[in-house]
Amino acid sequence: MTKYFVAYVPEGEIQEEATKLKLELYEAFNLKYALKSPSHVTLKMPFSWNEAKEEKLIQKIKEFFDGFQALPLTFQGFGKFGRRVIFVNVVGNPELSKMQREFSSYCKTALNQVEELSDKSFRPHMTLAYKDTKENRFEEYWDFISQKKFSKEVLVDKIALLKRVERKWQVIHFFVLK
Repeated sequence: MTKYFVAYVPEGEIQEEATKLKLELYEAFNLKYALKSPSHVTLKMPFSWNEAKEEKLIQKIKEFFDGFQALPLTFQGFGKFGRRVIFVNVVGNPELSKMQREFSSYCKTALNQVEELSDKSFRPHMTLAYKDTKENRFEEYWDFISQKKFSKEVLVDKIALLKRVERKWQVIHFFVLK
């Protein structure tokens, strides 16, 4: 069994700027865990799948996303979850929320995946720091990132399937939206 997840993975300028912020957090505070994956907006949290059946997984996910059109997405400023996670905020988008909700349901029925709490309480964001943050230093991290700016608009025209390979997440397939 191998770990996979599904997300929007921006390319170009957005990816570069988000990665730059992660690197600045690493240089300033040694926060490196978020560097193990490209910057992304998760649609389905990591799940286990038999790697020998990876092509079947790709085909099933393709069947789902074939029914969706590209959609606009706006990144604006920063947010936090408690004193543990810092992220680039995604402005509320009903189309993205609908896609995620329907994909969560599809994963449960077509892929036999468990519907998790994160599937039910979707809050789109692009994580910059988590897991290796220290609660007693969180205000330092937050003050640091709050001095930065992040404001971008993009057309989401593909969704990625990522796979955990040697402790890092890699995009292995893109599903094009019409």
